[in-house]
Amino acid sequence: MRKTEVDVVVVGAGITGLVTAFNLIQSGKKVVLIDKADRTGGQMETVTDQGFVFETGPNTGVLNNVEVIRLFDRLKGQIEAETAKKESKIRLIWKGKSFHALPDGLISAVTTPLFSFTDKIRICFEPWRAKGTDSMESIASLTRRRLGKSFLDYAVDPFISGVYSGDPDRLVTRFAMRKLYNLEQNYGSFIKGAMKMPHPVKTAETIKVTKEVFSVPGGFGELSKSITEAISMDNIRLSVSSVSIEPSEGDYRWVTTLGYTDEEVFSNYVVTTVPGFALPAILPFADEKAIEAIAAMMYAPVVQVGVGVIGKEAIRVPQSFGGLVPSCEGKDMLGILFPSSCFENRAPEGGATLSFFLGGRKRPEIVDWTDEQIRQVVEEALVSMLGFPGDYKPDALHIFRHKRAIPQYEADSEMRLSAIDFLQANHPGLILAGGIRDGIGLGDRIKQGAEIAEGIRV
Repeated sequence: MRKTEVDVVVVGAGITGLVTAFNLIQSGKKVVLIDKADRTGGQMETVTDQGFVFETGPNTGVLNNVEVIRLFDRLKGQIEAETAKKESKIRLIWKGKSFHALPDGLISAVTTPLFSFTDKIRICFEPWRAKGTDSMESIASLTRRRLGKSFLDYAVDPFISGVYSGDPDRLVTRFAMRKLYNLEQNYGSFIKGAMKMPHPVKTAETIKVTKEVFSVPGGFGELSKSITEAISMDNIRLSVSSVSIEPSEGDYRWVTTLGYTDEEVFSNYVVTTVPGFALPAILPFADEKAIEAIAAMMYAPVVQVGVGVIGKEAIRVPQSFGGLVPSCEGKDMLGILFPSSCFENRAPEGGATLSFFLGGRKRPEIVDWTDEQIRQVVEEALVSMLGFPGDYKPDALHIFRHKRAIPQYEADSEMRLSAIDFLQANHPGLILAGGIRDGIGLGDRIKQGAEIAEGIRV
């Protein structure tokens, strides 16, 4: 049995694991990064076809924290962030028989058909409404109470579909939208909070935190490749069929056994970034009740369909970030993104790229539909929602299924977070990370990986 000694073992080579390992190596630590797949990146992968660029997982990130800025600064010369075109600021919502732009100012807020007249008047009194007292209140309940039903139906519900592919009646505000929860708890109102919340002094670094939407040239698969190259394949183990982690009695605190290989890795720290349901198998020593509380986490199933359009019909693709479909509209679709309207070189000359999203927490059965059923829904949407000819067939179409795509921060979140704290406190050197805590966005994952690396001292 070959024995390897390092400072840290990182399990899971998705974006969180990649960033954690990269930052640890940058600070001089010895690291082994492990994944069961034959490549790095997790759900973050890019497929190209006839000049079209399709993401299989995340399509965009947001420059919303300094850790994202630092990652690209450290990768300078290898890859850079590509900020979206101004068209990305236009967000569409489907209502009735057409898309409508989300309001971006006072006049559009007054004239939009998305919200009822009563709720438009009602929102003026939001600052004087009583503060909520239920720490487990759902996003839907909070929205109805403070803003009104039409804002839930045509703003918050589609937004939650776009971010979590989730159900706002199940997602708990304190965990899924902590900033919104804190605005009400700290200031008594969303509006008062937005006005009174202190703005930190800008530094040369934080001034780059623009909250702009970003990708990278060629798609996020290129980001995975760049980080992987910086880590070096010498420090990465792929196609590992099974992983078993146990506390060690020797000089090194942990021993990680790699399945179907002749290697044991000894380390002071182990960082897991895998989904909750994968943890029981790799942490056999863990308290059964605690590990099951984490493993029980729900994940929304998502089908993403990349569509390529060439020729005169490409002009029908809106110049906007995308269009979301409220669940109350009863369609078999969460929304459509328009990547070629936001970023350069996502389609051949004169073409356009679209990403359709189906399934989610409210329609989990769609992930098991046949390719033909999914294709029919997408082709019908091209006609009925975007005005394509009735007999139109896309020039390229790729279906990507994710049965457990996006973690859901629902009512079991408090128990899960307590279980994470319990296991880490009782097993020094064990760090449980990934989407099981700290947010699900690309920026959240990058921030978590950087903070974990910063906190490890060996």
